[in-house]
Amino acid sequence: MKVLSKFSHLIARFSVAKEAVAAVEFALILPALMMLYMGTLEVSQVISVDRKMAAAAGALGDLVTQSDAEITTATLNDYFQAAGMIMSPYSSNTLKQLVTQVYVAADGSTSVKWSVGYNGATAKVTNSSYALPSEITDITRDMHVVVSEAQIPYAPWGGYVLDTSFNLYKQFFYVPRFGAEIALI
Repeated sequence: MKVLSKFSHLIARFSVAKEAVAAVEFALILPALMMLYMGTLEVSQVISVDRKMAAAAGALGDLVTQSDAEITTATLNDYFQAAGMIMSPYSSNTLKQLVTQVYVAADGSTSVKWSVGYNGATAKVTNSSYALPSEITDITRDMHVVVSEAQIPYAPWGGYVLDTSFNLYKQFFYVPRFGAEIALI
């Protein structure tokens, strides 16, 4: 009987105690707060890498379209390397880049004039068709379009929220600034 009396006394004391309530509540909410914090860091990292990759792909296409009538393979390789530098402070070792010039005929059909891949990107086959969005073919009939693409695998650094790797990809369309075909020599 004494044990039961002491136990009921402890329960009564515990039910009115308020000294450690905040610590217990904090201990209960801490895992959720940590997941939220880690998720925010991970998502901001993905957004940052994606924006850097988009800037690299955009710069590549913009540089190519500034060429007057021709571009050399050596110059194109310099552009690939310069676009890769935009990825800094992130690594560009796995950044695949592709630039393709496509002719859009008056009837809207497309034909690849040349295509160059960098760092493992596969070039498109010359004279093959290239699927362009209808908005692009509508405004570039009987013209050339330069398509720049970039892809990079993203591996989550913590694995706390995002636990599998996935690819980030961007594609941009440009009309040559001088309006004519840019020959690859």
